This record gives sequence, C-alpha cells and structure tokens, in this order.
Amino acid sequence: MTDVPLEVLVGERLRGRGWTICTAESCTGGLIAHRLTNVPGSSAYMIGGVVAYSNMSKQRVLGVRQGTLIAYGAVSEPTAAEMAVRARALFEAHLALSVTGIAGPGGATPEKPVGLTFVGLAGPDDLLIVRQYQWDGDREANKAASADAALALALEILDR
Repeated sequence: MTDVPLEVLVGERLRGRGWTICTAESCTGGLIAHRLTNVPGSSAYMIGGVVAYSNMSKQRVLGVRQGTLIAYGAVSEPTAAEMAVRARALFEAHLALSVTGIAGPGGATPEKPVGLTFVGLAGPDDLLIVRQYQWDGDREANKAASADAALALALEILDR
C-alpha cells in the first residue's frame, strides 16, 4: 500500500501518457475535480468538469437523454454511462469520470437506498466502464468514497 494520494498517482500516469481527463459529477459535487486540481501542475492534464446535480443540468449541459432519466433514473448505470461519454465528448478528453448517487441522508427509495452510487469512466476505443457501489457512511463519507472509487478506476485503466 502506498501513502501517495490517488489524485497524484492518476496525475502522474496521465502526464506520462500525455493524456487528459475531465469529470461529470452529481453526488460528489465537484470533489473529484477538486482533488485532481489540488495537484500542482494538474493544468497539464485536467481539462475541466461539470457538476450536473439536477436532471435538468444532466440533460442541458451533458446531453443525457430525458428517456434515460425517465426509464432508469438519475442514479443508474445508464445515466452514469451517458454522463461519462458526453463529458468526454464535451471536453475532448482522453478520459472522463462520472459519478451519480444518493449521498444521503435523504433522497432514498426502497429500490435505491442511501449510499447507492454509480461510477463511470469513458475512454479511447469506445472504452466504457460503470461500476455500482453501496456505501454505508454519512453524506461526507459517501462522497469521499465515491471520489476514491472514481480515481481508483482511472488509475486502474491508466495502469493497463
């Protein structure tokens, strides 16, 4: 195990490949972008990010289809996938990370409990991965766990 923060490792790998990254965040509220931009020199690879918290912003800014939101909901695998794909196209980045979930303590339903989160990554050659998580912390812990999961996914892909 290393003590080097995930955002530093991701930045090193991006810089090594000459790649760029962007984010499309809902429940994390910009935390992933914040962590990436806390690294000195991150302007070499971090292009930008969108906090698309409402369904309206998911549609208008990112171009998530209304049909996806109606059929599956904002917190779903298809929505996370569209967020990542559309952010990557919007920013013309090599990689895009997306996160949508229910940070809590409210907003849950029997089908979608607090802590349910989907993390997406879109990349070159039609690479698209979405992972589902179920966090059991409070709001702040769930947001932190989601940001960690997104950065870990980026690192996994960059280490391939």
